[in-house]
Amino acid sequence: MARIKHKQIGKILVEQGKITQEQLQEVLLQQQGTGLRIGQIIVKKNILKESDILEALAEQFGVNFKSHLEFSDDEGFFKNIPPGFLKSNLIVPYKKDNKTIYIAVKDILNIQPVDDLKNMFKGYSFNIVISTESEILRIISSHFEGASLSSTSEIIEDLEEADFEILSKTSTESAEILDTANEAPIIRLVNTIIRQAVNDRASDIHFEVYEKEIIVRFRIDGILYKMFTPPKKFQDSIISRIKIMANLNIAENRLPQDGRIQVKVSGKEIDIRVSVFPTQFGERIVLRLLNKSDMSFDLDTIGFSENVLATFKDLINIPHGIILVTGPTGSGKSTTLYGVLSRLNTDDVNILTVEDPIEYQIKGIGQMQIKPKIGLTFAAGLRSILRQDPDIIMIGEIRDKETAEIAVQAALTGHRVFSTLHTNDAPSGVTRLVDMGIEPYLISSSVNAFLAQRLVRKICPNCREAYKPSREEITKANISISQSNKIKFYKGKGCDRCLNTGYAGRMGIFELMPVSDKIRKLIMSGADASEIKKQAIAEGMKTLIDDGIEKVLKGLTTLEEVLRVS
Repeated sequence: MARIKHKQIGKILVEQGKITQEQLQEVLLQQQGTGLRIGQIIVKKNILKESDILEALAEQFGVNFKSHLEFSDDEGFFKNIPPGFLKSNLIVPYKKDNKTIYIAVKDILNIQPVDDLKNMFKGYSFNIVISTESEILRIISSHFEGASLSSTSEIIEDLEEADFEILSKTSTESAEILDTANEAPIIRLVNTIIRQAVNDRASDIHFEVYEKEIIVRFRIDGILYKMFTPPKKFQDSIISRIKIMANLNIAENRLPQDGRIQVKVSGKEIDIRVSVFPTQFGERIVLRLLNKSDMSFDLDTIGFSENVLATFKDLINIPHGIILVTGPTGSGKSTTLYGVLSRLNTDDVNILTVEDPIEYQIKGIGQMQIKPKIGLTFAAGLRSILRQDPDIIMIGEIRDKETAEIAVQAALTGHRVFSTLHTNDAPSGVTRLVDMGIEPYLISSSVNAFLAQRLVRKICPNCREAYKPSREEITKANISISQSNKIKFYKGKGCDRCLNTGYAGRMGIFELMPVSDKIRKLIMSGADASEIKKQAIAEGMKTLIDDGIEKVLKGLTTLEEVLRVS
Protein backbone atom coordinates (compact mmCIF):
# COMPACT_ATOMS: atom_id res chain seq x y z
CA MET A 1 0.00 0.00 0.00
CA ALA A 2 1.57 3.27 -1.14
CA ARG A 3 1.98 6.05 1.38
CA ILE A 4 -0.37 8.79 0.30
CA LYS A 5 -1.91 11.69 2.19
CA HIS A 6 -5.37 10.81 3.46
CA LYS A 7 -8.12 13.00 4.83
CA GLN A 8 -8.08 12.93 8.65
CA ILE A 9 -10.58 10.51 10.19
CA GLY A 10 -11.90 13.16 12.59
CA LYS A 11 -12.77 15.41 9.66
CA ILE A 12 -14.53 12.51 7.92
CA LEU A 13 -16.64 11.76 11.00
CA VAL A 14 -17.63 15.42 11.30
CA GLU A 15 -18.53 15.58 7.57
CA GLN A 16 -20.62 12.41 7.95
CA GLY A 17 -22.50 14.06 10.83
CA LYS A 18 -21.54 11.32 13.26
CA ILE A 19 -19.75 13.66 15.67
CA THR A 20 -19.71 17.41 16.20
CA GLN A 21 -16.70 19.69 15.85
CA GLU A 22 -16.85 20.23 19.63
CA GLN A 23 -16.71 16.47 20.29
CA LEU A 24 -13.74 16.16 17.93
CA GLN A 25 -11.84 18.92 19.74
CA GLU A 26 -12.53 17.27 23.10
CA VAL A 27 -11.25 13.90 21.79
CA LEU A 28 -8.12 15.52 20.31
CA LEU A 29 -7.33 17.08 23.71
CA GLN A 30 -7.78 13.72 25.44
CA GLN A 31 -5.61 11.99 22.84
CA GLN A 32 -2.51 14.03 23.72
CA GLY A 33 0.08 11.90 25.46
CA THR A 34 -2.05 8.72 25.44
CA GLY A 35 -0.67 7.02 22.32
CA LEU A 36 -4.22 6.05 21.39
CA ARG A 37 -5.85 6.68 18.03
CA ILE A 38 -8.81 9.05 17.76
CA GLY A 39 -11.13 6.19 16.84
CA GLN A 40 -10.13 4.19 19.91
CA ILE A 41 -10.96 7.12 22.20
CA ILE A 42 -14.31 7.76 20.49
CA VAL A 43 -15.35 4.12 20.93
CA LYS A 44 -14.03 4.02 24.51
CA LYS A 45 -16.16 7.07 25.40
CA ASN A 46 -19.24 5.40 23.81
CA ILE A 47 -19.65 8.29 21.37
CA LEU A 48 -19.76 5.91 18.39
CA LYS A 49 -19.67 2.17 17.74
CA GLU A 50 -16.67 0.32 16.33
CA SER A 51 -18.46 -0.09 12.98
CA ASP A 52 -18.84 3.71 12.64
CA ILE A 53 -15.08 4.20 13.04
CA LEU A 54 -14.29 1.38 10.59
CA GLU A 55 -16.65 2.84 7.98
CA ALA A 56 -14.82 6.18 8.28
CA LEU A 57 -11.45 4.41 8.03
CA ALA A 58 -12.66 2.66 4.87
CA GLU A 59 -13.51 6.04 3.36
CA GLN A 60 -10.18 7.46 4.54
CA PHE A 61 -8.18 4.76 2.75
CA GLY A 62 -10.46 4.31 -0.24
CA VAL A 63 -11.51 0.71 0.51
CA ASN A 64 -14.85 -0.94 1.27
CA PHE A 65 -16.29 -1.67 4.74
CA LYS A 66 -18.12 -4.99 5.13
CA SER A 67 -20.12 -5.73 8.27
CA HIS A 68 -20.85 -9.28 7.02
CA LEU A 69 -18.40 -11.52 5.19
CA GLU A 70 -19.55 -14.36 2.91
CA PHE A 71 -16.83 -17.04 3.05
CA SER A 72 -16.11 -19.11 -0.05
CA ASP A 73 -13.31 -21.69 -0.44
CA ASP A 74 -14.69 -24.79 -2.13
CA GLU A 75 -11.23 -25.80 -3.39
CA GLY A 76 -9.59 -25.62 0.06
CA PHE A 77 -7.27 -22.87 -1.21
CA PHE A 78 -6.87 -21.32 2.27
CA LYS A 79 -6.69 -24.54 4.31
CA ASN A 80 -2.98 -24.27 5.19
CA ILE A 81 -3.12 -20.78 6.69
CA PRO A 82 -2.41 -21.01 10.47
CA PRO A 83 -5.46 -19.87 12.49
CA GLY A 84 -3.16 -18.42 15.16
CA PHE A 85 -1.60 -16.06 12.60
CA LEU A 86 -5.06 -14.87 11.48
CA LYS A 87 -6.35 -14.36 15.04
CA SER A 88 -3.32 -12.50 16.33
CA ASN A 89 -3.41 -10.10 13.36
CA LEU A 90 -7.20 -9.89 12.97
CA ILE A 91 -6.97 -10.61 9.27
CA VAL A 92 -8.76 -13.25 7.19
CA PRO A 93 -8.93 -14.19 3.50
CA TYR A 94 -12.58 -14.94 2.74
CA LYS A 95 -12.87 -15.40 -1.05
CA LYS A 96 -10.87 -16.14 -4.21
CA ASP A 97 -12.11 -14.98 -7.59
CA ASN A 98 -9.86 -16.09 -10.46
CA LYS A 99 -6.50 -14.43 -9.63
CA THR A 100 -7.84 -12.09 -6.93
CA ILE A 101 -7.88 -12.89 -3.22
CA TYR A 102 -10.24 -10.93 -0.99
CA ILE A 103 -8.93 -10.15 2.50
CA ALA A 104 -10.70 -8.57 5.46
CA VAL A 105 -8.67 -6.66 8.05
CA LYS A 106 -9.59 -4.74 11.17
CA ASP A 107 -6.49 -2.51 11.19
CA ILE A 108 -5.80 -1.14 7.70
CA LEU A 109 -2.53 0.38 8.99
CA ASN A 110 -1.10 -3.02 10.00
CA ILE A 111 0.57 -3.77 6.68
CA GLN A 112 2.91 -6.63 7.68
CA PRO A 113 0.35 -9.49 7.86
CA VAL A 114 -1.03 -8.47 4.44
CA ASP A 115 2.51 -8.66 3.06
CA ASP A 116 2.91 -12.08 4.67
CA LEU A 117 -0.20 -13.35 2.88
CA LYS A 118 1.06 -11.85 -0.39
CA ASN A 119 4.27 -13.86 0.01
CA MET A 120 2.19 -16.96 0.70
CA PHE A 121 0.10 -16.46 -2.45
CA LYS A 122 2.54 -15.03 -4.98
CA GLY A 123 1.12 -14.15 -8.37
CA TYR A 124 -2.29 -13.11 -7.01
CA SER A 125 -3.73 -9.64 -6.68
CA PHE A 126 -5.38 -8.65 -3.40
CA ASN A 127 -8.61 -6.80 -2.65
CA ILE A 128 -8.59 -5.40 0.89
CA VAL A 129 -11.76 -4.61 2.86
CA ILE A 130 -12.24 -3.48 6.46
CA SER A 131 -14.48 -5.48 8.80
CA THR A 132 -15.20 -5.68 12.52
CA GLU A 133 -13.17 -7.77 14.95
CA SER A 134 -16.17 -9.97 15.79
CA GLU A 135 -16.91 -10.70 12.11
CA ILE A 136 -13.28 -11.58 11.33
CA LEU A 137 -13.12 -13.88 14.37
CA ARG A 138 -16.42 -15.48 13.30
CA ILE A 139 -14.94 -16.43 9.92
CA ILE A 140 -11.72 -17.70 11.52
CA SER A 141 -13.68 -19.77 14.04
CA SER A 142 -16.09 -21.22 11.47
CA HIS A 143 -13.73 -21.92 8.59
CA PHE A 144 -10.15 -22.08 9.88
CA GLU A 145 -10.13 -23.22 13.50
CA GLY A 146 -13.10 -25.46 12.84
CA ALA A 147 -11.06 -27.28 10.22
CA SER A 148 -8.40 -28.19 12.77
CA LEU A 149 -10.97 -29.69 15.15
CA SER A 150 -12.76 -32.93 14.60
CA SER A 151 -16.48 -32.66 14.07
CA THR A 152 -18.72 -33.53 17.00
CA SER A 153 -19.61 -36.88 15.44
CA GLU A 154 -15.93 -37.71 14.86
CA ILE A 155 -15.08 -36.86 18.48
CA ILE A 156 -17.92 -39.11 19.66
CA GLU A 157 -16.57 -41.93 17.51
CA ASP A 158 -13.10 -41.51 19.07
CA LEU A 159 -14.32 -41.65 22.68
CA GLU A 160 -12.97 -44.51 24.76
CA GLU A 161 -13.58 -45.46 28.37
CA ALA A 162 -9.86 -44.87 29.12
CA ASP A 163 -10.29 -41.18 28.34
CA PHE A 164 -12.66 -40.63 31.24
CA GLU A 165 -10.07 -40.65 34.02
CA ILE A 166 -8.57 -37.38 32.81
CA LEU A 167 -11.73 -35.52 33.79
CA SER A 168 -11.11 -35.64 37.53
CA LYS A 169 -7.68 -34.09 36.99
CA THR A 170 -8.85 -31.22 34.81
CA SER A 171 -9.23 -27.79 36.37
CA THR A 172 -11.50 -25.01 35.21
CA GLU A 173 -10.16 -23.35 32.07
CA SER A 174 -10.00 -19.60 31.69
CA ALA A 175 -8.10 -19.75 28.38
CA GLU A 176 -9.47 -19.77 24.85
CA ILE A 177 -11.87 -22.70 24.69
CA LEU A 178 -11.02 -23.43 21.08
CA ASP A 179 -7.45 -24.47 21.89
CA THR A 180 -8.56 -28.09 22.16
CA ALA A 181 -6.51 -29.98 19.60
CA ASN A 182 -4.58 -32.02 22.17
CA GLU A 183 -7.34 -32.42 24.78
CA ALA A 184 -9.04 -35.71 25.67
CA PRO A 185 -12.08 -36.51 23.51
CA ILE A 186 -14.68 -35.85 26.26
CA ILE A 187 -13.15 -32.43 26.93
CA ARG A 188 -13.01 -31.70 23.20
CA LEU A 189 -16.62 -32.84 22.81
CA VAL A 190 -17.94 -30.47 25.49
CA ASN A 191 -15.80 -27.59 24.21
CA THR A 192 -16.89 -28.21 20.62
CA ILE A 193 -20.57 -28.21 21.62
CA ILE A 194 -20.10 -24.87 23.43
CA ARG A 195 -18.17 -23.43 20.48
CA GLN A 196 -20.85 -24.45 18.01
CA ALA A 197 -23.58 -23.03 20.26
CA VAL A 198 -21.80 -19.66 20.34
CA ASN A 199 -21.29 -19.67 16.57
CA ASP A 200 -24.95 -20.59 16.04
CA ARG A 201 -26.07 -17.67 18.29
CA ALA A 202 -27.66 -20.05 20.82
CA SER A 203 -28.81 -18.62 24.14
CA ASP A 204 -29.03 -22.01 25.91
CA ILE A 205 -27.62 -25.52 25.60
CA HIS A 206 -29.79 -28.35 26.96
CA PHE A 207 -28.25 -31.71 27.87
CA GLU A 208 -31.38 -33.84 28.26
CA VAL A 209 -31.12 -37.37 29.68
CA TYR A 210 -33.63 -40.12 28.98
CA GLU A 211 -33.81 -43.86 29.58
CA LYS A 212 -31.90 -44.89 26.45
CA GLU A 213 -30.39 -41.70 25.06
CA ILE A 214 -28.96 -38.27 25.78
CA ILE A 215 -30.04 -35.39 23.56
CA VAL A 216 -28.29 -32.02 23.13
CA ARG A 217 -30.52 -29.16 22.03
CA PHE A 218 -29.73 -25.49 21.34
CA ARG A 219 -32.19 -22.64 21.91
CA ILE A 220 -31.69 -20.25 18.99
CA ASP A 221 -33.86 -17.13 18.74
CA GLY A 222 -36.17 -18.59 21.39
CA ILE A 223 -36.77 -21.95 19.65
CA LEU A 224 -35.19 -25.29 20.68
CA TYR A 225 -33.42 -27.33 17.98
CA LYS A 226 -32.16 -30.89 18.38
CA MET A 227 -28.44 -30.87 17.51
CA PHE A 228 -26.64 -34.01 18.79
CA THR A 229 -27.32 -37.41 20.36
CA PRO A 230 -24.12 -38.56 22.12
CA PRO A 231 -24.14 -42.25 23.16
CA LYS A 232 -25.89 -42.90 26.48
CA LYS A 233 -22.75 -44.55 27.93
CA PHE A 234 -20.95 -41.17 27.88
CA GLN A 235 -23.67 -39.38 29.88
CA ASP A 236 -21.96 -39.43 33.29
CA SER A 237 -18.64 -38.31 31.84
CA ILE A 238 -20.16 -35.36 29.98
CA ILE A 239 -22.03 -34.28 33.13
CA SER A 240 -18.89 -34.67 35.26
CA ARG A 241 -16.88 -32.60 32.79
CA ILE A 242 -19.39 -29.73 32.92
CA LYS A 243 -19.53 -29.91 36.73
CA ILE A 244 -15.74 -29.67 36.95
CA MET A 245 -15.74 -26.64 34.63
CA ALA A 246 -18.39 -24.99 36.85
CA ASN A 247 -16.63 -25.91 40.14
CA LEU A 248 -19.60 -28.02 41.27
CA ASN A 249 -19.63 -31.13 43.44
CA ILE A 250 -19.27 -34.07 41.04
CA ALA A 251 -20.14 -36.55 43.80
CA GLU A 252 -23.56 -34.95 44.45
CA ASN A 253 -26.20 -36.25 42.06
CA ARG A 254 -29.32 -36.12 44.23
CA LEU A 255 -29.75 -32.35 44.63
CA PRO A 256 -29.98 -29.49 42.11
CA GLN A 257 -26.81 -27.41 41.73
CA ASP A 258 -26.05 -24.03 40.15
CA GLY A 259 -22.67 -22.86 38.93
CA ARG A 260 -20.87 -20.60 36.52
CA ILE A 261 -18.25 -20.98 33.79
CA GLN A 262 -16.32 -18.15 32.13
CA VAL A 263 -14.67 -18.91 28.80
CA LYS A 264 -13.51 -17.26 25.61
CA VAL A 265 -14.84 -18.48 22.28
CA SER A 266 -13.49 -16.92 19.09
CA GLY A 267 -12.28 -13.95 21.10
CA LYS A 268 -15.69 -13.42 22.71
CA GLU A 269 -16.07 -13.48 26.48
CA ILE A 270 -18.89 -15.88 27.34
CA ASP A 271 -20.41 -16.11 30.82
CA ILE A 272 -22.15 -19.48 31.20
CA ARG A 273 -24.74 -20.09 33.92
CA VAL A 274 -24.98 -23.79 34.75
CA SER A 275 -28.08 -25.47 36.18
CA VAL A 276 -27.93 -29.17 37.15
CA PHE A 277 -31.27 -30.85 37.79
CA PRO A 278 -31.60 -34.50 38.94
CA THR A 279 -34.19 -36.59 37.06
CA GLN A 280 -35.25 -40.23 36.96
CA PHE A 281 -32.62 -41.12 34.36
CA GLY A 282 -29.75 -38.95 35.56
CA GLU A 283 -28.83 -35.29 35.84
CA ARG A 284 -30.15 -32.88 33.26
CA ILE A 285 -28.02 -29.77 32.57
CA VAL A 286 -28.90 -26.43 31.03
CA LEU A 287 -26.19 -23.91 30.12
CA ARG A 288 -27.31 -20.28 29.69
CA LEU A 289 -24.83 -18.46 27.43
CA LEU A 290 -24.38 -14.75 28.09
CA ASN A 291 -22.18 -13.11 25.48
CA LYS A 292 -20.43 -10.24 27.31
CA SER A 293 -18.62 -9.09 24.16
CA ASP A 294 -21.76 -8.55 22.06
CA MET A 295 -24.08 -7.22 24.76
CA SER A 296 -25.89 -4.04 23.80
CA PHE A 297 -28.54 -2.33 25.90
CA ASP A 298 -29.88 0.34 23.59
CA LEU A 299 -33.59 1.19 23.69
CA ASP A 300 -33.31 2.54 20.15
CA THR A 301 -32.45 -0.87 18.68
CA ILE A 302 -34.67 -3.42 20.46
CA GLY A 303 -37.79 -2.89 18.37
CA PHE A 304 -39.75 0.08 19.73
CA SER A 305 -41.76 1.98 17.14
CA GLU A 306 -40.89 5.67 16.96
CA ASN A 307 -44.01 6.96 18.77
CA VAL A 308 -43.95 4.32 21.53
CA LEU A 309 -40.23 4.89 22.12
CA ALA A 310 -40.72 8.66 22.46
CA THR A 311 -43.50 8.13 25.02
CA PHE A 312 -41.50 5.51 26.92
CA LYS A 313 -38.45 7.80 27.13
CA ASP A 314 -40.65 10.53 28.61
CA LEU A 315 -42.06 8.07 31.17
CA ILE A 316 -38.68 6.78 32.37
CA ASN A 317 -37.57 10.36 33.00
CA ILE A 318 -40.42 11.10 35.44
CA PRO A 319 -38.50 11.60 38.73
CA HIS A 320 -40.67 9.28 40.83
CA GLY A 321 -43.08 6.38 40.37
CA ILE A 322 -43.01 2.78 39.14
CA ILE A 323 -42.74 1.41 35.62
CA LEU A 324 -43.50 -2.30 35.33
CA VAL A 325 -42.41 -4.43 32.37
CA THR A 326 -44.63 -7.49 31.94
CA GLY A 327 -44.46 -10.70 29.96
CA PRO A 328 -43.61 -14.40 30.26
CA THR A 329 -40.11 -15.77 30.93
CA GLY A 330 -37.84 -15.19 27.94
CA SER A 331 -39.72 -12.19 26.57
CA GLY A 332 -36.78 -9.78 26.92
CA LYS A 333 -37.96 -7.92 30.04
CA SER A 334 -34.49 -7.84 31.64
CA THR A 335 -32.91 -6.53 28.44
CA THR A 336 -35.42 -3.68 28.33
CA LEU A 337 -34.73 -2.79 31.98
CA TYR A 338 -30.96 -2.87 31.38
CA GLY A 339 -31.57 -0.56 28.42
CA VAL A 340 -33.47 1.82 30.70
CA LEU A 341 -30.72 1.79 33.33
CA SER A 342 -28.00 2.31 30.71
CA ARG A 343 -29.85 5.38 29.41
CA LEU A 344 -30.36 6.81 32.92
CA ASN A 345 -26.85 5.94 34.14
CA THR A 346 -25.16 9.33 34.60
CA ASP A 347 -22.71 10.70 37.15
CA ASP A 348 -25.38 12.61 39.06
CA VAL A 349 -27.67 9.66 39.97
CA ASN A 350 -27.30 6.67 42.29
CA ILE A 351 -28.71 3.50 40.69
CA LEU A 352 -29.07 0.30 42.72
CA THR A 353 -30.58 -3.05 41.72
CA VAL A 354 -31.78 -6.26 43.39
CA GLU A 355 -31.63 -9.17 40.94
CA ASP A 356 -31.91 -12.94 40.65
CA PRO A 357 -29.57 -13.58 38.95
CA ILE A 358 -27.39 -10.63 37.90
CA GLU A 359 -27.31 -11.37 34.18
CA TYR A 360 -25.01 -8.53 33.11
CA GLN A 361 -22.79 -6.21 35.11
CA ILE A 362 -23.14 -2.54 34.21
CA LYS A 363 -20.39 -0.12 35.13
CA GLY A 364 -21.53 2.60 37.53
CA ILE A 365 -24.52 0.68 38.91
CA GLY A 366 -24.65 -1.12 42.28
CA GLN A 367 -26.12 -4.59 41.70
CA MET A 368 -27.17 -7.02 44.45
CA GLN A 369 -27.72 -10.76 43.95
CA ILE A 370 -30.46 -12.14 46.19
CA LYS A 371 -29.69 -15.23 48.29
CA PRO A 372 -32.90 -16.68 49.77
CA LYS A 373 -30.99 -19.43 51.63
CA ILE A 374 -29.48 -16.82 53.96
CA GLY A 375 -32.60 -14.64 54.12
CA LEU A 376 -31.54 -12.13 51.44
CA THR A 377 -34.82 -11.97 49.53
CA PHE A 378 -36.06 -9.25 47.17
CA ALA A 379 -37.90 -7.64 50.10
CA ALA A 380 -34.87 -7.79 52.44
CA GLY A 381 -32.60 -6.42 49.71
CA LEU A 382 -35.03 -3.59 49.00
CA ARG A 383 -35.16 -2.54 52.65
CA SER A 384 -31.36 -2.29 52.66
CA ILE A 385 -31.26 -0.44 49.35
CA LEU A 386 -33.50 2.33 50.67
CA ARG A 387 -30.82 3.14 53.28
CA GLN A 388 -28.26 3.64 50.47
CA ASP A 389 -29.85 6.91 49.25
CA PRO A 390 -30.78 5.64 45.76
CA ASP A 391 -32.33 7.80 43.05
CA ILE A 392 -33.28 4.87 40.84
CA ILE A 393 -34.09 1.30 41.92
CA MET A 394 -34.44 -1.76 39.72
CA ILE A 395 -36.09 -4.89 41.16
CA GLY A 396 -35.55 -8.03 39.09
CA GLU A 397 -39.11 -9.22 39.70
CA ILE A 398 -42.03 -8.42 42.02
CA ARG A 399 -43.08 -11.85 43.26
CA ASP A 400 -44.92 -11.20 46.52
CA LYS A 401 -46.91 -8.68 48.51
CA GLU A 402 -44.00 -7.59 50.72
CA THR A 403 -41.77 -6.73 47.75
CA ALA A 404 -44.64 -4.94 46.01
CA GLU A 405 -45.44 -2.88 49.13
CA ILE A 406 -41.82 -1.74 49.55
CA ALA A 407 -41.65 -0.83 45.85
CA VAL A 408 -44.83 1.23 46.14
CA GLN A 409 -43.56 3.02 49.26
CA ALA A 410 -40.24 3.77 47.52
CA ALA A 411 -42.11 5.28 44.56
CA LEU A 412 -44.34 7.36 46.84
CA THR A 413 -41.28 8.75 48.66
CA GLY A 414 -39.66 10.11 45.51
CA HIS A 415 -37.77 7.21 43.96
CA ARG A 416 -37.88 5.93 40.39
CA VAL A 417 -38.60 2.18 40.50
CA PHE A 418 -38.39 -0.29 37.61
CA SER A 419 -39.42 -3.93 37.86
CA THR A 420 -41.09 -6.85 36.09
CA LEU A 421 -44.29 -8.85 36.48
CA HIS A 422 -45.45 -12.09 34.88
CA THR A 423 -48.67 -11.09 33.10
CA ASN A 424 -49.88 -11.57 29.53
CA ASP A 425 -50.56 -7.93 28.70
CA ALA A 426 -50.14 -4.45 30.16
CA PRO A 427 -53.65 -3.96 31.69
CA SER A 428 -53.37 -7.34 33.51
CA GLY A 429 -50.50 -5.83 35.51
CA VAL A 430 -53.08 -3.94 37.56
CA THR A 431 -54.99 -7.15 38.33
CA ARG A 432 -51.78 -8.92 39.30
CA LEU A 433 -50.89 -6.25 41.88
CA VAL A 434 -54.41 -6.30 43.31
CA ASP A 435 -54.23 -10.10 43.57
CA MET A 436 -50.99 -9.70 45.54
CA GLY A 437 -52.87 -7.56 48.06
CA ILE A 438 -51.90 -4.04 46.99
CA GLU A 439 -54.70 -1.53 47.48
CA PRO A 440 -56.02 0.02 44.23
CA TYR A 441 -55.45 3.57 45.53
CA LEU A 442 -51.74 2.77 46.06
CA ILE A 443 -51.45 1.35 42.53
CA SER A 444 -53.13 4.38 40.96
CA SER A 445 -50.92 6.84 42.85
CA SER A 446 -47.56 5.05 42.41
CA VAL A 447 -47.49 3.33 39.00
CA ASN A 448 -46.69 5.49 35.96
CA ALA A 449 -46.94 2.83 33.24
CA PHE A 450 -47.14 -0.84 32.34
CA LEU A 451 -45.15 -2.14 29.37
CA ALA A 452 -45.96 -5.61 28.00
CA GLN A 453 -43.59 -7.21 25.54
CA ARG A 454 -42.74 -10.32 23.55
CA LEU A 455 -39.81 -11.30 21.33
CA VAL A 456 -40.38 -12.20 17.69
CA ARG A 457 -37.82 -13.64 15.32
CA LYS A 458 -36.66 -11.34 12.52
CA ILE A 459 -36.71 -12.50 8.91
CA CYS A 460 -33.22 -13.39 7.67
CA PRO A 461 -32.23 -10.55 5.30
CA ASN A 462 -30.10 -12.95 3.27
CA CYS A 463 -32.96 -15.20 2.12
CA ARG A 464 -36.05 -13.00 2.47
CA GLU A 465 -38.74 -13.58 -0.15
CA ALA A 466 -42.38 -12.62 -0.68
CA TYR A 467 -45.09 -15.16 0.12
CA LYS A 468 -48.84 -15.46 0.63
CA PRO A 469 -49.93 -16.35 4.19
CA SER A 470 -52.75 -18.82 4.77
CA ARG A 471 -56.36 -17.67 5.03
CA GLU A 472 -56.38 -18.86 8.66
CA GLU A 473 -53.38 -16.67 9.57
CA ILE A 474 -54.95 -13.63 7.92
CA THR A 475 -58.23 -14.17 9.79
CA LYS A 476 -56.48 -14.63 13.16
CA ALA A 477 -54.63 -11.35 12.62
CA ASN A 478 -57.94 -9.51 12.02
CA ILE A 479 -56.88 -8.61 8.48
CA SER A 480 -59.60 -8.74 5.84
CA ILE A 481 -59.00 -10.77 2.69
CA SER A 482 -59.34 -7.63 0.56
CA GLN A 483 -56.73 -5.87 2.71
CA SER A 484 -54.35 -8.83 2.54
CA ASN A 485 -54.41 -8.75 -1.27
CA LYS A 486 -52.88 -5.26 -1.13
CA ILE A 487 -50.16 -6.22 1.36
CA LYS A 488 -46.82 -7.78 0.49
CA PHE A 489 -45.87 -10.40 3.10
CA TYR A 490 -42.35 -11.76 3.52
CA LYS A 491 -40.67 -14.81 5.05
CA GLY A 492 -37.19 -16.34 5.02
CA LYS A 493 -36.63 -19.21 2.60
CA GLY A 494 -33.78 -20.62 4.73
CA CYS A 495 -30.04 -20.43 4.06
CA ASP A 496 -26.68 -21.28 5.64
CA ARG A 497 -26.51 -17.89 7.31
CA CYS A 498 -29.73 -18.50 9.31
CA LEU A 499 -29.22 -22.28 9.78
CA ASN A 500 -32.08 -22.82 7.29
CA THR A 501 -34.65 -21.44 9.73
CA GLY A 502 -35.55 -18.34 7.70
CA TYR A 503 -34.94 -16.19 10.79
CA ALA A 504 -31.89 -14.35 12.15
CA GLY A 505 -32.05 -12.49 15.45
CA ARG A 506 -35.02 -11.21 17.43
CA MET A 507 -36.77 -7.95 18.15
CA GLY A 508 -39.44 -6.83 20.59
CA ILE A 509 -43.11 -6.11 20.08
CA PHE A 510 -44.57 -3.84 22.73
CA GLU A 511 -47.78 -2.71 24.40
CA LEU A 512 -47.25 0.49 26.40
CA MET A 513 -50.00 1.63 28.77
CA PRO A 514 -49.29 4.94 30.55
CA VAL A 515 -51.50 5.28 33.63
CA SER A 516 -53.61 8.30 32.65
CA ASP A 517 -56.09 10.11 34.88
CA LYS A 518 -59.01 8.11 33.44
CA ILE A 519 -57.18 4.83 33.95
CA ARG A 520 -56.35 5.87 37.52
CA LYS A 521 -60.07 6.36 38.16
CA LEU A 522 -60.83 2.92 36.72
CA ILE A 523 -58.19 1.33 38.96
CA MET A 524 -59.63 3.12 42.00
CA SER A 525 -63.14 1.88 41.15
CA GLY A 526 -61.94 -1.73 40.98
CA ALA A 527 -62.36 -2.12 37.20
CA ASP A 528 -61.12 -5.38 35.68
CA ALA A 529 -58.35 -5.72 33.09
CA SER A 530 -60.74 -5.77 30.10
CA GLU A 531 -62.30 -2.41 31.08
CA ILE A 532 -58.87 -0.87 31.61
CA LYS A 533 -57.72 -2.25 28.24
CA LYS A 534 -60.71 -0.68 26.42
CA GLN A 535 -59.90 2.71 27.93
CA ALA A 536 -56.18 2.38 27.11
CA ILE A 537 -56.98 1.51 23.47
CA ALA A 538 -59.37 4.46 23.31
CA GLU A 539 -56.46 6.64 24.46
CA GLY A 540 -54.25 5.32 21.65
CA MET A 541 -52.56 2.24 23.15
CA LYS A 542 -51.25 -0.09 20.48
CA THR A 543 -51.76 -3.75 21.51
CA LEU A 544 -49.08 -6.40 21.21
CA ILE A 545 -50.63 -7.93 18.12
CA ASP A 546 -51.14 -4.49 16.51
CA ASP A 547 -47.47 -3.67 17.05
CA GLY A 548 -46.54 -7.08 15.65
CA ILE A 549 -48.70 -6.60 12.54
CA GLU A 550 -47.04 -3.21 11.99
CA LYS A 551 -43.65 -4.97 11.94
CA VAL A 552 -45.06 -7.60 9.55
CA LEU A 553 -46.14 -4.85 7.15
CA LYS A 554 -42.62 -3.41 7.30
CA GLY A 555 -41.20 -6.81 6.27
CA LEU A 556 -39.33 -7.30 9.56
CA THR A 557 -41.06 -10.47 10.76
CA THR A 558 -43.76 -12.93 9.68
CA LEU A 559 -47.45 -13.15 10.46
CA GLU A 560 -46.91 -16.69 11.75
CA GLU A 561 -44.28 -15.46 14.21
CA VAL A 562 -46.47 -12.65 15.60
CA LEU A 563 -49.40 -15.03 16.08
CA ARG A 564 -47.10 -17.53 17.81
CA VAL A 565 -46.13 -15.15 20.60
CA SER A 566 -49.22 -12.92 20.91
